[in-house]
Amino acid sequence: MTRQEYLVSRMRGFDTTIFSEMSALAVRTGSINLGQGFPDTDGPAEVFEAAVEAIRAGHNQYPPGRGIPALRQAIADHQQRYYGLTYDPDREVLVTAGATEAIAATMLALCESGDEVIVLEPTYDSYSASIALAGAVLRPVTLHHPEYRLDIDAVRAAVSPRTRLLMINSPHNPTGRVLDRAELTAIAELAVERDLIVVTDEVYEHLAFDRAHIPLATLPGMRDRTITISSAGKTFSCTGWKVGWVCASPALTDAVATTKQFLTYVNGAPFQHAIVAGLALPENRIEDIATNLRNRRDQLRDGLLAAGLDVHPCEGTYFLTVDVASLGESDGLAFCRALPERIGVVAIPSSVFYLDPGPARSLVRFAFCKQAAVLDGAVRRLVELSTHRVRSPA
Repeated sequence: MTRQEYLVSRMRGFDTTIFSEMSALAVRTGSINLGQGFPDTDGPAEVFEAAVEAIRAGHNQYPPGRGIPALRQAIADHQQRYYGLTYDPDREVLVTAGATEAIAATMLALCESGDEVIVLEPTYDSYSASIALAGAVLRPVTLHHPEYRLDIDAVRAAVSPRTRLLMINSPHNPTGRVLDRAELTAIAELAVERDLIVVTDEVYEHLAFDRAHIPLATLPGMRDRTITISSAGKTFSCTGWKVGWVCASPALTDAVATTKQFLTYVNGAPFQHAIVAGLALPENRIEDIATNLRNRRDQLRDGLLAAGLDVHPCEGTYFLTVDVASLGESDGLAFCRALPERIGVVAIPSSVFYLDPGPARSLVRFAFCKQAAVLDGAVRRLVELSTHRVRSPA
């Protein structure tokens, strides 16, 4: 078996080509794209002005490998201010090319061939790719719709002598679930009992709407066995800047940094300066960002309900999940491929986030991180689904 065949076999079931296919469909049909999760407006003006100022000030060459000192300090200050977590900015904070690189570097640094990584399913697609690149094996534990609650017994059953890491994503993409304290406590107790390292993807940490986000590292026994990963892209609506970070004990941070230096080496020098300004914003400004997105969630949710769709609860992130079986549809992938031609809206089938979609085959994900007027236009088109009208060609 070639290396390429090996990677493909390890990533089987995750058909990530659907993202590019749906984006191309959106362009070809002039559809409103509620597929991929990127905002259509910029975030706080101070953050973007800081990037311009940094470029003009000449911060355009290689920054330090672990990130500029000001950003590492800002990340450490953020963890202390919001969560009461203390990290040494020089030894326990690492700046990465977005959370995606942080995840990949973590898997490559800590996993040997044949090691197992437990993840929550549905699973953000980069997890499976990173695990495969490390030669490790993905062990999914399914969050069952529509509530997507964690089954700690299922997590416990998935742990084996080969388990190396437990990967937790909360607020969770694509479901929008925010794990509660009881669920996180159960994870922490299991990790301590079985001596597991836990990797937490917390990129939507400031976009939890109905329940406060609780970092796993704040729970007893977890600070030094948790690799906390987050990024600026989702909070500050600058997903193209790719500025992320890792907070962990010195030994774990060193391991991830050793791998990271051979991936991107460094990234986005002026953007690192800009995120310093973003992390220093008053808490009420961050709350305003979450409130705006909560309103967009409610706007799209109401529209999807009016269209006759069964909408699952969403407590955070950029996404709503619906079950198109309520419209008599059984195949979410076929539904999404037909939707642009039918009404001019693009969505993503949730099946791409499962190794074996099974009963989740009729689920579809919509992104609501768009302007209110754009969502209004999408809602008007979506209502056509319930009235069986076909959108006229433009």
